[in-house]
Amino acid sequence: MSQSPKAPDLRRCALLLLPGCSLLALAGVLEALQAINDLQGDARYVAELSSAEGGAVNCGLLALPTLALTEQRAWAAVFLLSGEGAMPSQALLQWLREQAAAGITLAGVDGGSAVLAEAGLLLGERATVNTHLAEALADEFPDVVWSGNVWEINADASRMSCAGGSASLDLMVAWLGRTHGERLAQDLTLRLGLERARGRDERQRRPVAEQRGGSPKLAEALSLMEANLAEPLPTEDVARLVGVSRRQLERLFKQHLDALPSRYYLELRLNRARRLLQQSGQSILQIGLSCGFSSGPHFSNAYKAHFDKTPREERSQRAIAWRRPAGDPP
Repeated sequence: MSQSPKAPDLRRCALLLLPGCSLLALAGVLEALQAINDLQGDARYVAELSSAEGGAVNCGLLALPTLALTEQRAWAAVFLLSGEGAMPSQALLQWLREQAAAGITLAGVDGGSAVLAEAGLLLGERATVNTHLAEALADEFPDVVWSGNVWEINADASRMSCAGGSASLDLMVAWLGRTHGERLAQDLTLRLGLERARGRDERQRRPVAEQRGGSPKLAEALSLMEANLAEPLPTEDVARLVGVSRRQLERLFKQHLDALPSRYYLELRLNRARRLLQQSGQSILQIGLSCGFSSGPHFSNAYKAHFDKTPREERSQRAIAWRRPAGDPP
């Protein structure tokens, strides 16, 4: 007598919405959960839109219906999505502390990280948030290690966080990949239509308006760098062309971008090289030369030092991922 197939493990995820939460970030969480259900049959994820008191929650242009957090469930994870400056109630903060005590995974998405910090649930943890909020949060919650990375997951995945917008997709790929395996994470990346998922050590790119709004001289310097990736300008030349001393230019970069001009310039060139390796058919040497590296070994050494893999390894990983159809067994 044949055995009936095993029912998938049901994993409920609370998507806890606070006013002003990002619709794009919410969509990323929902899309990833739907996609992982399509790719494997061992677990089925169910998402429930929730709020402290239930009813409609304003998220951008939409008011989304939610269920109140009155019924206790065995959550697999709670994703806290919040806009900037949302004011959580003491009852909600206490509810979050109870979930943490029960061992539930808590994830702060966009401004949700600030709410977790206010509940005292990020003490000593690494966490991230949109860059324009980080400075204020660092002052308000100095016991949290605020990074500028796209996402953060601690060692036992009990605390997670990411910036807003599409960063939620990167976080979900990392979390679900840790749960179901790297091979499935690659399938999930393809299913979601991503060229790649951003890694934990990748820093958020500050919006151009933010980068350049703080200083006209900084804006000029960045424009010069972006226009001269193939033939990088020495820092002294950049400073001279924008009308400041080298020391003044270094102060501007440190103040607004927390980096030396030479280091930031190098990262611009390496990030462009990475995009070309992933998306173009140019040879590795052509890409290196077009991004300002004098030779193949120079390019390879700089790339490996920054990304912990060689350009050839980068291209090989993408080729393997694209050749294998999503859903193929490992």
